[in-house]
Amino acid sequence: MSKKPFAALLTTSLLTFSAFAADAPAAPKADLAKGSASYATVCVACHAADGNSTVPLQPSLAQQHPEYLMKQLLEFKDGKRKDPIMAGFAAGLSEDDARNISWWLASQKAKPGFAKEPDLALMGERIYRGGIPDRQIPACAGCHSPNGAGIPSQYPRLSGQHAEYTVKQLVDFRDGNRINNETMTGVAAKMNDREIKAVSDYIAGLR
Repeated sequence: MSKKPFAALLTTSLLTFSAFAADAPAAPKADLAKGSASYATVCVACHAADGNSTVPLQPSLAQQHPEYLMKQLLEFKDGKRKDPIMAGFAAGLSEDDARNISWWLASQKAKPGFAKEPDLALMGERIYRGGIPDRQIPACAGCHSPNGAGIPSQYPRLSGQHAEYTVKQLVDFRDGNRINNETMTGVAAKMNDREIKAVSDYIAGLR
């Protein structure tokens, strides 16, 4: 094929793609007022009025990436993520409800947490920042960022999260009770209880 016809074909393809993209419907926008109302009805008892849970086994959700929150709510609803309590609450949510709640929570300011055991947190810091190379355990910071802010739409924010909640999630990933993220299942499978507790305590104090 000569360069000229190929260039013409490429230009035509790009123009066609651009026209298609321009015609594609925009993603639905979240309604924060409706999200606040739905949250107050469905979620507030466990996660507090502003999303900063005061119960160690109930996660703080304020300032979490909305795409991540929405994914979790829909996976509780369809059973991909197992939790009998959350399944019950999520069952009555429409996709719009999940979107509105998620974006409202993302608009709330997260409160800082703190590590409870300084010596254990030092061990957790080493794992979080450097992993455990001899056992092929990657650094948490690689996906969740050095300060625990995560990467929007890909990896959740972790900074300030209750250590008890993080421990439970890592143990659930390791033991096969949570199966909605293959990467985390693979990472947690290589960690022992002390390592899980250490990195969870360090995460609680990240900011």
